[in-house]
Amino acid sequence: MTDHSGILSDLVNGDWTEPSTGKKYDIGIKDIIIRESLDGAEAALIAKHHKGKSITVVSDPFTHEALGRRIVKALEADGQNVKEYVWEQPSCSEEGVKHLREVTRNCEARIAVGSGTINDTVKYACFLDERDYSVFATSPMNAFTTGTASVSFDGFKKSITCRGAQGAFFDLSTLAQCPRPLISAAFADVICRTTAQVDWLMSHILFNTPYTDTPYTLLAYDEQDMIDNASNMLSGDLAALGMLTRISAIMGLGTRFFDTTHSGSMAEHMISHYIDMFAGDKHPRSSHGEQVGIATITMSKLQNSVLCNDKPPHMRPTNLDANAMLERFGPKLADNMMSETAKKALDQKKADLLNTRFDSEWDSIRSKLQAVMLPYENLNNAMKAAGCQRTATELKLDNDFYREAVTGARYIRDRFSMLDLVDDSTGLEPFVNDMPI
Repeated sequence: MTDHSGILSDLVNGDWTEPSTGKKYDIGIKDIIIRESLDGAEAALIAKHHKGKSITVVSDPFTHEALGRRIVKALEADGQNVKEYVWEQPSCSEEGVKHLREVTRNCEARIAVGSGTINDTVKYACFLDERDYSVFATSPMNAFTTGTASVSFDGFKKSITCRGAQGAFFDLSTLAQCPRPLISAAFADVICRTTAQVDWLMSHILFNTPYTDTPYTLLAYDEQDMIDNASNMLSGDLAALGMLTRISAIMGLGTRFFDTTHSGSMAEHMISHYIDMFAGDKHPRSSHGEQVGIATITMSKLQNSVLCNDKPPHMRPTNLDANAMLERFGPKLADNMMSETAKKALDQKKADLLNTRFDSEWDSIRSKLQAVMLPYENLNNAMKAAGCQRTATELKLDNDFYREAVTGARYIRDRFSMLDLVDDSTGLEPFVNDMPI
């Protein structure tokens, strides 16, 4: 493995220079620390960014046992003004954020110990309250360094831009003890780079929507090593786990370069959101990363099938039937779905323009997208080695519902993806009926 550990320090210090432009960035995070152990350093790390403030440490029952209790004891021993809130059933929703703000209202800073749900709820609560926070991770996921929070409003998930953490701290000895599925889920939530980049770049090529290579330049330092060491991450190898943690942190920083989540969140994330929004009693209680994993496999299969075809798709206007949307999604969500989809919908003129371009430029368009796309077999093999679930059956998700999720996910965001391209050409039904389940 090549050691790229200095990249995070360069980013935090504002010293990393983008090779193609010479540009430097302020990522907005003052510390990203990844060490084999942070035991004994917790109080000093917190004091560095929240000195003299009254602090509430927020965890759930699992992350409290994994790390939260230790952090509170360290702060108490250091004489810092600290309280603890162990949230029995955390929810990153409008109601959950309101609850957290109320029960921790007297603190001046919050420390999240977590889980993505704890982190995003604390992040958004601190944004609304104009307070600082830091986070101690208990799994190697990318949510801890993002400048956004994924919050549910009346059942509709939104990505809210807000202030990120002052410090993001990763104790590898703690991460190594987290359930193996969380490590596999973190791998899946990073390897989705391939499907997200294809979707985002395709939208840029076809519609001149904004796009930047910067997040992908950074991810490229470690991606192949991560793939080559996929199985080692599950064996307790701290070097391999540290690399996954570093690339996850960099994945989360994508929002810092472009103020959106597009670089790591396109159709594969919309499918995951659909599962959370509509599975109801059929939800297998799977994590976000696990859901993104099976959706990434699905999107890779779809993208590879389209882009490896010499024949271009033939586009038609988007079929936006208000009555059908109301029947499918209900009155609470149908309007949101219609509004998001209308922003990217094709009318006859746009469909004709795309068909004219495809007739003359298809080889050029698909070659640009293939250049950033992992071949399906490579992705599938890497995710298998990392222990990721790759099908709805492995996730214990109802197969018919998953087919519904793939056909319906395009309506959640205004982001044009391969789901839109296929649904507005051949339709998605032939694909979902034949996809691996």
